[in-house]
Amino acid sequence: MVSTDHPEIATVAKDYGAEVIERPADLATDQAPTEWALLQVVEVLGREGYRPDYVVTLEPTSPLRTAGLIDRCIDTAIAHPEVDCVMTVTETRKCYGRLENGRFEYLFPNQPRRRQERRPLYEESSTVYVTKTEVLERDRSVLGRTRQGLVVDDPREAIDINEPLDFIVAEAVLAQRLLEEQHG
Repeated sequence: MVSTDHPEIATVAKDYGAEVIERPADLATDQAPTEWALLQVVEVLGREGYRPDYVVTLEPTSPLRTAGLIDRCIDTAIAHPEVDCVMTVTETRKCYGRLENGRFEYLFPNQPRRRQERRPLYEESSTVYVTKTEVLERDRSVLGRTRQGLVVDDPREAIDINEPLDFIVAEAVLAQRLLEEQHG
């Protein structure tokens, strides 16, 4: 299922077998939250007599995720009905802080200096979200109130394209993946 206002994207999506729901212009701006488009899709599906148990959100800025990762997220959501959302996360051992009047203040001041000695932190990767439909409607959020994090094992799947450098990295990773597939 692809929600778009762009005719070329709709054509490509249909060529690859996706069902396309036309997104109204007011839901297709850079300022419109993703949730608005998702709710519109749920509404259209409801008018067609279909109500999914879950909504799977695949942001276009994370194009290198695999079907296997999506399946793992869906399986995890089904296995954990007590949570509102399963979301992908990536591990990091970086030091985070804030600049306060030009001074760097650690968010976790007592963490070890050496990366290898730090406990891992996890960051939202925006790669896959699996949200209960009722939660999306209730909270108007893909995250809901309770979340199960699923760690993306291969960091290449979590590349999030937001800046020109991200695009260069994604192209290089995709080229490498294609070479690996050709050479088995």
